Amino acid sequence: MGTRYLYIARHGAADAFGQLTPAGRSQAGLLGERLAAMPLDAIWHSPLPRAAATAAELARRLPAVPVAAAHELIDHVPYVPDAAERPPVWAGFFDGFDEAEAAEGHQLARALVARFAKPADATTHEVLITHAYQVAWLVCHALDAPPARWLGLNSANTGLTVIEYRHGQPAAIVMFNDLSHLPADLRWTGFPDGARP
Repeated sequence: MGTRYLYIARHGAADAFGQLTPAGRSQAGLLGERLAAMPLDAIWHSPLPRAAATAAELARRLPAVPVAAAHELIDHVPYVPDAAERPPVWAGFFDGFDEAEAAEGHQLARALVARFAKPADATTHEVLITHAYQVAWLVCHALDAPPARWLGLNSANTGLTVIEYRHGQPAAIVMFNDLSHLPADLRWTGFPDGARP
């Protein structure tokens, strides 16, 4: 029985129209260089343009690795917490989410986990280029944390998270939001302004 290694990253920095910025292209290229030594089997990406363009930049550094869209990686709110679970600072964020939208997001989150968050029959190494909420959801799931805990996790653009799935063992978070492939001026995009180490 094999181990599934997921190398999960948020897309590169994007503009207000969802297109990669020059910084985002640089971030994606540097992530591709970092992953070039890994025995990768596939690069999966969200169908949204910022994720697809990030995957294309990776593919330029990883020309032998197949690249394909995976609908489960699309940007969505994976879980809308009820009022008792919701931190006050998030209250306004969920205004306007109706039951149908919440159910659709949760259905996509279940599909994401069902497709990727499990061991494989043979050892595989897969890259997932997705969005901050999906990275948070996969980490939350791997830790078996309460579903509302995805709210406390955020990822920088091209921050690398690695999760291992082995048969008969809990999922292992190898790293979360690692930015060591980026120079200081390209780190921490995708977060509010503030002091960063």
